[in-house]
Amino acid sequence: MKRPAAFLLSLLIVAATALFGAPAGAQENPSPEPARLRLDLGQLAPRLITSSDQAITVTGTVTNTGSRRIVKPMARLQIGERLASPRAMDSVLAGNPVQDTPLTDFSLLAEDLEPGQSAQLNITVPLTGPRGAALRPGVYPLLVNVNGTPEYGGPARLAAVSLLMPVLSTPGHANNQAAQRHSKLAVLWPITDSTPHIQSAPFGVPMTLTDDSLADELSPGGRLYSLVSAARAAQENNQKIGGSLCFALDPDLLRTVDAMRGGYRVNGGVTGKGADAASNWLASLRALVTGRCVIPLPFADADLATLGKIRGADGNPDAGLMTTALNGTATIRQVLGVESQTGVLWPGGTPDDKALAAISAGGFQTVLTDSAKLKAGGDDETVTGAATLSDGLRAQPTNSMATAGLTGFAPSPQTPTTFSGASQRAVSTQNGLAAIAFEAGLGRTDGSTGGPMLIAPPRRWDATTDELNAFLSGLGKLTNAGVTAGSTLTDLLSSTPEGSASLVSGTRSDGGAAVADQLSSLDQDSAGLLSAMQVDPRNRIEPGAIVGPVRDALVRGSSTAFGPSGASSSASANATAELAAIRDQVTVEQPKQTFALASGSSPLPVYVHNDLPVGVTAQIALKNSMGIRPEKAKDLLFPAKGGQTRYVQIEALRAGHLSVDVSLTTPSGTDLGATARFELTSTEYGPITIIVTVAAGCALLLLASRRIYRRIKESRGGTP
Repeated sequence: MKRPAAFLLSLLIVAATALFGAPAGAQENPSPEPARLRLDLGQLAPRLITSSDQAITVTGTVTNTGSRRIVKPMARLQIGERLASPRAMDSVLAGNPVQDTPLTDFSLLAEDLEPGQSAQLNITVPLTGPRGAALRPGVYPLLVNVNGTPEYGGPARLAAVSLLMPVLSTPGHANNQAAQRHSKLAVLWPITDSTPHIQSAPFGVPMTLTDDSLADELSPGGRLYSLVSAARAAQENNQKIGGSLCFALDPDLLRTVDAMRGGYRVNGGVTGKGADAASNWLASLRALVTGRCVIPLPFADADLATLGKIRGADGNPDAGLMTTALNGTATIRQVLGVESQTGVLWPGGTPDDKALAAISAGGFQTVLTDSAKLKAGGDDETVTGAATLSDGLRAQPTNSMATAGLTGFAPSPQTPTTFSGASQRAVSTQNGLAAIAFEAGLGRTDGSTGGPMLIAPPRRWDATTDELNAFLSGLGKLTNAGVTAGSTLTDLLSSTPEGSASLVSGTRSDGGAAVADQLSSLDQDSAGLLSAMQVDPRNRIEPGAIVGPVRDALVRGSSTAFGPSGASSSASANATAELAAIRDQVTVEQPKQTFALASGSSPLPVYVHNDLPVGVTAQIALKNSMGIRPEKAKDLLFPAKGGQTRYVQIEALRAGHLSVDVSLTTPSGTDLGATARFELTSTEYGPITIIVTVAAGCALLLLASRRIYRRIKESRGGTP
């Protein structure tokens, strides 16, 4: 179809839409349509419907993200049937469409939206009369549906947000209340870094961060600031909910923030801006957790299964790294002055048998894990209560449905215009709240009695202060309605395990092998450095303190923050930088002049700097040394904090201009410092040159003698 004809057809469709409204079938059609609009929810009120609520209000912004003008964008709120089974809940949480009916007519948002333009969305649905009376206690799916007509196209659904709404009592009917089940509820409150931020932190040198985004997270409005302030408000406003929180702390984050207080630098040499924010946040966190439930995460939230695959110089797993990862209790005590819950660990990923054995050996008795990862012995049934793992460890399950709701899923390929909690903070907290209500028994018809629940939000929970407050306030309403009852982690752990269980395999496609291989190489280099160091009697600093930052960086490299793919280049960057910071302090000085060799066999002066506070044993290596024969490398001790000239005996194999690359290595082969290029001149002939010259002279003499003999024979008339 030619462009003028297509444009005329588009005008006819728009005119028909204006006169008669968009065809119902087109408006409700959820068929895949390229995402031309983005719908961002701003506010949803109420978060739980009770008999006193008069209306539902939804606000947000609709933005044209496509390349075509959108004519008459319009929106309405739709509702589905009350959800009665876990399968139905899981389907909605995964973003799958449901059969729904309109709660309102479509309301026009704008006459049109050009590419990049936005319009405000504001929908209010009264809950008085028959509409409210139809809502019985339970959980209902809602859909914010935006239709429109793209230029050169037909009317279609262009954006939608799917979310869940708990109903505690029928609006206007106070006698129709949810059944009071008083399900015990405890909540883990994760205080973790969004990603490891340390670029390098060498011994005795100010820390350098990859960027200054951590300062923003610690400042008002930031992610970490919001987590602390919202929990603090819950403690002050609702003791039942505030007392049900157990704070899961990342020891690496605590150490990083503690170091920021004394000043730090950002990649590129810029002074960091977050020293004051770090001090204030750490003081607020200390006040928040003092006298409260606290548990450690592995250092840097390491994936213990991957960490157990890192091999040292002897080819065996480096058990010292696992010790570092599991020593968070000491860090929490040192930085915050509080004691952690005894013997409880919340590891990320899925620990394998070796990791579980290390956890048990580290003094832990209980592992907190997603219930979806627990399987009863010998069958596929999901475990919902405490169970016994190998090595006698207790597995305390966290509620899988609540975690799924709070995390959110990417939209289904069949519904690319539907945005879920993975990209909408308001949706994820709302869906998490609804999942908790459902798991507590709200509206369920499968006979569930709503057992004890341990709620585990995403480990790097990214929600605004308003959303966190709304979530905690919603938990308070569930408790006030008798659906749940505030409890504690200690109370949940007092129950007897129901039986044995096993953990399903992890999410990394290669089991973290690629990351482990790269980190193993760096681990072996660090071991080579450590073996070459010795205590200097003047400084009295242990070599382990020098290499310690590298060891910490290796643990960071296995962090679950890098995701299932491993991101090996990002995972190894910190350890690589820490190794470079040590290596570069022991180096060969680049000479400023050309050395003239006094004889065929001469000593080559090599000046070595050692700026480390420990002595280092190294070998001087000569490479790319054509025309030079060096002596066999020797182990040489270079004292701490100083420089020395060492002489390497070399033999010139020819005269003229010569070049050689001079570097340092530890006796085990780990490279140190940078390579220096030495320029040499030699006027002496080496033995090979002499031998070649003598051989050439003899050959020349023989040829000359033969020629003289032939001429003498010819002059006498003889035959040669």
